[in-house]
Amino acid sequence: MIAKIFAGITITYALSPVDLVPDFIPVLGYLDDIILLPMLIALTVKCIPADVMERNRRQAVGMWENGKPRKWYYAIPVVLFWSMILFFLLTGCGAGNSCFID
Repeated sequence: MIAKIFAGITITYALSPVDLVPDFIPVLGYLDDIILLPMLIALTVKCIPADVMERNRRQAVGMWENGKPRKWYYAIPVVLFWSMILFFLLTGCGAGNSCFID
């Protein structure tokens, strides 16, 4: 349970726009991310019970058979999402502009 709490804290801190030291402060702003995030990740991994870690390592052994992951199709929604974002950024769609060719 404590590992889940630390994982939540780590993800929240990584995605949060609020930092311990604001990023606009030269050097120090990014230094807290470089030091604090790896420490939070290491703390989270250390809090995972040994039996859970061992069980998941055994399950992961055959994941990359034949040079590709067994459940590669799980990546399709992620690739489609980022492709749409890239399309909108490159074409200017959604910013009051029409996405269709006139």
